[in-house]
Amino acid sequence: MHIAKDLEVVSDAIDEVNKLKGSSIVKAWDDASEFDTSKDKETFRQYEDACDRVKKFYQEQHEKQTVEFNLNVRANFKKTVRARMGIWEAMEMLNTLVDDSDPDIEHLLQTAEAIRRDGKPEWMQVAGLVHDLGKLLYLFGSEGQWDVVGDTFVVGCKFSGKIIYPETFSANPDSKDPVYSTEYGVYQPQCGLDNVMLSWGHDEYLYHVLQKQSTLPEAALHMIRYHSFYPWHREGAYTHLTNANDERALEAVRAFNPYDLYSKSDDPVNPEKLKPYYESLIAKFFPEIIEW
Repeated sequence: MHIAKDLEVVSDAIDEVNKLKGSSIVKAWDDASEFDTSKDKETFRQYEDACDRVKKFYQEQHEKQTVEFNLNVRANFKKTVRARMGIWEAMEMLNTLVDDSDPDIEHLLQTAEAIRRDGKPEWMQVAGLVHDLGKLLYLFGSEGQWDVVGDTFVVGCKFSGKIIYPETFSANPDSKDPVYSTEYGVYQPQCGLDNVMLSWGHDEYLYHVLQKQSTLPEAALHMIRYHSFYPWHREGAYTHLTNANDERALEAVRAFNPYDLYSKSDDPVNPEKLKPYYESLIAKFFPEIIEW
């Protein structure tokens, strides 16, 4: 439990850094988000204010997220079913990662409820409800916090200078590889994000779990897959790899981002009171049992 709690402490600290990154005015899925209009948000990046815990986390993540690791972890993902359970049961399992004073299920419900209050469609509410369930990876044999949480980025080409603490990639062997260290690396210009490999973590894991085991629309899957891909959706990196098909994904993840970041300061929620409503939505988009 202590190790699991450490994961949540790092995850929350990362969220605080992402709030400090600031955000430009963006359109929500069909309209601008309203729930966060009175919230106090910084308008510029302040990485230097991040705590040592976050800095040490990113140093390890940037050293270990190599092409070799990402190829191996994806190969193993396809071979193994880690658990069989429904969405609400998975939410309750995720809640065991932390103590009652900081429950993950509360963040999921706060995100979904903020989306619901703004009158967004049911599929987007569901995306908010499940978006962090990939953190279950921490219970399923991950190698550490560095392959579960944190900002994601492209591996297989030069590490972008717009990634948080870019200097720490000097310890990653790919930064010196004659192919992986070049601008395009193993990719082609404007190949599209569907054809690149993002660093492994809870976003990418959950996307692969739900891609074939839900009826969520493509926009919801984009929200799930790219919500930690800050170098792209916040900083504008990787335009040399993206194509026209990625513009809709960018719109979706930018619409989702305020609900993820700023709903944690909302009033506490009552999971048992909300359970009937969200179980009815879960039944619309997911089978009763999912293979994790």
